[in-house]
Amino acid sequence: MKMIFKPAALALAIALGACSSAPTTTSLLDQTRGDYMAAQNNPAVAQYAPVEFRQATAALDRANEAAARKDDASEVDKLAYIAKQRIGVAQEVAKQKGAEAQVADAARQRDQIRLDARTAEAENAKRSAEQAQAQAEAARSQADAARMATEAQASAARDAQAKADALAAQLADLQAKQTERGIVITFGDVLFNTDQAVLTEGGQHTLRKLADVLKQNPDRNVMVEGFTDSTGTSAHNLELSQRRAEAVRSALMGMGIEGTRVATRGYGEAYPVAGNDSAGSRQLNRRVEIVLSDAGRPVNSRR
Repeated sequence: MKMIFKPAALALAIALGACSSAPTTTSLLDQTRGDYMAAQNNPAVAQYAPVEFRQATAALDRANEAAARKDDASEVDKLAYIAKQRIGVAQEVAKQKGAEAQVADAARQRDQIRLDARTAEAENAKRSAEQAQAQAEAARSQADAARMATEAQASAARDAQAKADALAAQLADLQAKQTERGIVITFGDVLFNTDQAVLTEGGQHTLRKLADVLKQNPDRNVMVEGFTDSTGTSAHNLELSQRRAEAVRSALMGMGIEGTRVATRGYGEAYPVAGNDSAGSRQLNRRVEIVLSDAGRPVNSRR
């Protein structure tokens, strides 16, 4: 519902304008009245900044009342200036809160899209499993000996494929890549704020996905490697990258992963994946890489 504020003094000033004895006015007061009308016609101000707009209304009332009393122009301008500032505050608050509301709405839509996609993937996996089971049952009915051998092989293959598919599905959301060292998951400049080693709320949420993968694959270990850009001293960057790697390890342990399964290493500004001559390139270099070992094997050292 749109809230309408009409300053009494402004109405009084308009009414007196028709009389032969006009109230005192100034160009600043006229500008302030114009700003007020613009703010009053802005739905976002009424929605997101009602308190600030009421304060602006009261301030403009005082300026209009001074004008109606024919106070000195300097006094009118002083009150008009205060009102103009409060109007500006109301507009800025409305702008900021409106932007925050848009961001929140976009996040909700993104989460819903992700949920729908995962639901569809789960349904497809269920249908695939049901089809595979039906085929296996048909094969078992052909011959006893052949059926038993085939069933054993098919069961082992299904188990291995199901485990591989489950791991692939889990890692797909983390954009993992298979390398000679194992599966590598790269978290860009999203886990920490600039020059900080404390995980953000979003970083905690992202690491929970990795913790789920590790819980479901107890035969795999991880190496957490921290990297920075070249901004700052080498010693500072090395120390920061190690603290970030340790912060990831602590978070995983807090989520139920044994500390013996998580190793850490900070490399500072070494091993850049892009140049450090632009903000975009430096952002690519600020990262944490998680190396997930092959089943039952240690993580190979970086060459």
